[in-house]
Amino acid sequence: MSNVIRLNLPVSRQPLTQRLAGLVHCFAEERRFGEDVFWLKENAELLSILDCTGLTPDDSALAPMEGFYAQVLDRMAFFPQYYRFLLSITLDLEDLGLPGNHGEALVNWAADQGLAQAELSDLQRAEARRLMQRRGRDPMAADKGLDDRLRAFINRPETFALPNKKAAYELTHIVFYLSEYGRRDPGLDAPALRALSYAGTLAYLDQNLDLVAEICVALRYAGQEPPVLWEDWVAREATGFRMTEGPRAQVGDNYHEYFVCNWLLAARGDECFQSAPNFCRAQFTRDSWPGPLRALSETLFGLGPLRQADWSVMRHQMFEVLDTRGQDILMEAEANCVDFDHFFSVFARAAYLQAASRQEAMG
Repeated sequence: MSNVIRLNLPVSRQPLTQRLAGLVHCFAEERRFGEDVFWLKENAELLSILDCTGLTPDDSALAPMEGFYAQVLDRMAFFPQYYRFLLSITLDLEDLGLPGNHGEALVNWAADQGLAQAELSDLQRAEARRLMQRRGRDPMAADKGLDDRLRAFINRPETFALPNKKAAYELTHIVFYLSEYGRRDPGLDAPALRALSYAGTLAYLDQNLDLVAEICVALRYAGQEPPVLWEDWVAREATGFRMTEGPRAQVGDNYHEYFVCNWLLAARGDECFQSAPNFCRAQFTRDSWPGPLRALSETLFGLGPLRQADWSVMRHQMFEVLDTRGQDILMEAEANCVDFDHFFSVFARAAYLQAASRQEAMG
């Protein structure tokens, strides 16, 4: 039998420490198992949020993770390909209060094995560096250009004015690593802040709650105030999740959105995780609606050589293809973007058409 709890209904809330204990139990013991890489992912995300927001659970709340912690050295030796997950979980457990010092041993082993040097991307190298530096090792000390390359990537806002979720998530994670998850000023340049605005504008047009929440957290870690519209939307949606408890609960759900919405609430000092599983298996779902992003893109593509990069020229035509709700979202996105005119000039992808027309006219 399953119980469905609507988180937006008035309920008698348990103390935060008990809610956190129920969350840890649910993700450690009820949804997946320790040999599943998705178990590692879910638990690494939850513990990271608790650690970076100062949401310290009671000592007893971490008991479901003791078995994992006791075997983590063996796990690292057998599953070195998951070393970043294993390091993240272990370091967070210790920093949240679980007794032990396996984290230092794991960091030393991973550093001595050169695991960070085996990474293909700078993003993964930055994550490995951030994790190992927590126990005094810098696996990328010889790579003096890592930060320069990361900053070069995020300092090109035009990249983030085009739909590319992978690039947008990489942008937020670079800010997380450079800021040590809000513990220091990442020193972002103006183009990087514009990049966050552009990425957030696209995410809002797409009604991508998960990405909007991450971008708001990244802006806060960069010392910026995110648009009130974005944060208020995330806060409202955070209370709209349905939580299904019991053996029928499915794990292919919206748990990550649930995590990130509550991460943002905690980051801005609001009450978070207002309802949590009652020490059982749980599924997290929410109703969602598509934003106007696809309709805008399809309209622009369909216009072919008639599309223009000038928002003042194209604005009426863009609103004309949307329903009332889409128009509202577009107006909100326009009002909350840093320099929407320039954002649209990139998003429209009309520059090469205009250049071709000029060449044809001259030729």
